[in-house]
Amino acid sequence: MSGTFGNKLKISIFGESHGAAIGLLADGFPAGEKIDLEELSRFLSRRSAVGKSYATGRKEADTPRFLSGFLNGRILSSPLCVMIENTAQHSSDYDVLRDIPRPGHADYAAYCRHGQNVDLRGGGHYSGRLTAPLCVAGGIAIQILHRRGIEVFAHIYNLHDIADLPFDPVAVGACEQDRLAQSPFPVLDTQAGDAMLEAIFEAKSHLDSIGGVIECAVTGLAPGSCGEHMFDGLDGHIAQALFAVPAVKGVEFGAGFACTQLYGSENNDPFTINQDGKITCTRNNHGGILGGMASGMPVIVRAAVKPTPSIYKLQPSVSIRENRDVPLEIQGRHDPCIVPRAVPCIESAVALAVLDALLDSQKSF
Repeated sequence: MSGTFGNKLKISIFGESHGAAIGLLADGFPAGEKIDLEELSRFLSRRSAVGKSYATGRKEADTPRFLSGFLNGRILSSPLCVMIENTAQHSSDYDVLRDIPRPGHADYAAYCRHGQNVDLRGGGHYSGRLTAPLCVAGGIAIQILHRRGIEVFAHIYNLHDIADLPFDPVAVGACEQDRLAQSPFPVLDTQAGDAMLEAIFEAKSHLDSIGGVIECAVTGLAPGSCGEHMFDGLDGHIAQALFAVPAVKGVEFGAGFACTQLYGSENNDPFTINQDGKITCTRNNHGGILGGMASGMPVIVRAAVKPTPSIYKLQPSVSIRENRDVPLEIQGRHDPCIVPRAVPCIESAVALAVLDALLDSQKSF
């Protein structure tokens, strides 16, 4: 099923953007693990549009309702089912999309694939709205990993043509994580963050949108602790989860595509013994994954997030029914930039992939 991810930890996302509710069914979270609901609520608020002047006008509470698999603050041995009600739909804004597909959206491909058997209001099951239950699952995974000394955190690497300070691929850790936790906007450099906000409002004033890149780090993974070679590599598993976030169009690890500009002697990461007597690397161009397995270095992964395709500019499209070119002026409520709200979505996808890989690689967790 396309809405299901994972091997040992299976996550199924259900619902449509303008349906009664969205949610998830999770089977494989370790039984007995605590869920701090207050911490989960804080995590989900980072994805929410509530209180964010740069975000969509659709303000959903996104309060998760646990239907099964959770009792007295702990995960049970039975599947976990969580529902989030949709309460702020304006479905009439999307009536025209049955005939005129939006550029940059799944409308036309979904229509050709499924005909009338698909709900395209607000993007339906293809909508970024479905990242809300993804973040519920990811927020739980982050708590479980944290208790084992594994941290997952991300920031805006760049927005349009404005760059934040990059993570130190060798020494990234608690310092950066704490700075991001204390920042209302997910960047390390506050001046860069101010410039990014200006760019978002500038794009909005022109009825347009912008995209960017999100950089995520995973620290605390022991060498060889998870991952396999070839088709079950940790990097491939993380990439698969990341591409479930609808706007992600590219993924790279470590030096990524930039390694093509290096000699092998520059790209290879020399081993050394650190002050604690442990084997480490002096560089981390490989991004913490070698041969599909965790190398012991921080996992550094970046995801390219496209500009929001729903813009208010008049755009060329077609009438499917009349088979002719027509202009389209999109209605509804949309983010001029989804990158800031996508940061916890990227963290969630990475955390779920890492937790699943750990459960898959270890007899006891």
